[in-house]
Amino acid sequence: MPNLPEIDAATPELQAIFRDLHAHPEIGFEEVRTSGIVAGKLRDFGFDEVHEGIAKTGVVGILRGKGQGNRRVGLRADMDALPIDETSGLDYASQNPGRMHACGHDGHTTMLLGAAKYLSASRNFDGTAVFIFQPAEEGLGGARGMIADGLFQRFPVDEVYGMHNQPNGKPGRATIRKGAAMAGASFFDISVTGKGSHAAMPQQSRDALVVASALVGQFQTILGRNLPPLESGVLSVTQIHAGSAYNVVPETATLAGTVRFFKPEVRDLMQTRMREICAGLALAHGVQIQIDFREIFDVLLNDDALSEEWMAAAADVIGAENMTDNAEPMTGSEDFADMLQQVPGAYGNLGHAGTVPLHNPGFVLDPGILPVGASIYARLIERRLPLETTA
Repeated sequence: MPNLPEIDAATPELQAIFRDLHAHPEIGFEEVRTSGIVAGKLRDFGFDEVHEGIAKTGVVGILRGKGQGNRRVGLRADMDALPIDETSGLDYASQNPGRMHACGHDGHTTMLLGAAKYLSASRNFDGTAVFIFQPAEEGLGGARGMIADGLFQRFPVDEVYGMHNQPNGKPGRATIRKGAAMAGASFFDISVTGKGSHAAMPQQSRDALVVASALVGQFQTILGRNLPPLESGVLSVTQIHAGSAYNVVPETATLAGTVRFFKPEVRDLMQTRMREICAGLALAHGVQIQIDFREIFDVLLNDDALSEEWMAAAADVIGAENMTDNAEPMTGSEDFADMLQQVPGAYGNLGHAGTVPLHNPGFVLDPGILPVGASIYARLIERRLPLETTA
């Protein structure tokens, strides 16, 4: 079947919601306006329960079907934006300086609201649908915050599903990977403390900037000379800060970045070598180096059987010929992985006409994806909580 007709009919409303959310982006744990809109829409749709303030700005909606079944299925969308200045040129571009929906979470939220509107009107399922609107996905621990606030104790589910837009220029195509689908990630912060001096007399210094630069180069040897060739990992230094004047050798420098991995032992290897390189350069240059790691994302592990169910729901909407279950693992990370550590489920990707990459200031989410994603979410509930009919 194509998009559900009732959802297609609601497309103008969905586009209006999407444009409004896009124009008013909020970053992690600051989604006060966004979560208020979500909660208000769920109440307008006639949800049985709407709970706010979970992990500060998270929202959970409870919807009971016509049947009296005990099974419960969760659907999740993220709500936060990124600290980016938008350059898309859209007539509904961000009105909040330094804030942009550059990852399409406004679209994810809208798609789940579209499914919520349809299912609340039809209730053509047996059991309970749990709608999870999560804050702070972009590295701030929103999923872990909701879990710590008792998400799955207060609102238990038997399985949970999520979805991400994919700006690959292939609208109407969907992909999923069983097992390890997205990388885990550690963030690291490094401080180098040496001895400052006049730039004309560098022999009097212990140059923190030189050491920081050496660290960047040395870290790049870890993957090529320590990681087995058939294993996967990514180590990226994304920040380096030092100095404040033309004529001063800086006394301190800081670095930051990420480590990505699909196996904990690969993460441990990379972190161990980074610590060893820091210790070696500290000794060689007579400086102090402090390195700290923060475990931000788990590896996203899709359940094999539930990946098939996600595919089946998507195939109902876009056709089986537009599905693939052997997508390459993605080295990007997604904190829905934390929910999958608690409850089995699956997370897929839905292609759209856009081609500007995620997290780019010119990113544009194709609004044509909205009724498609909403229909897939709705079909997941109808398929996983089927309402028995009598002849």
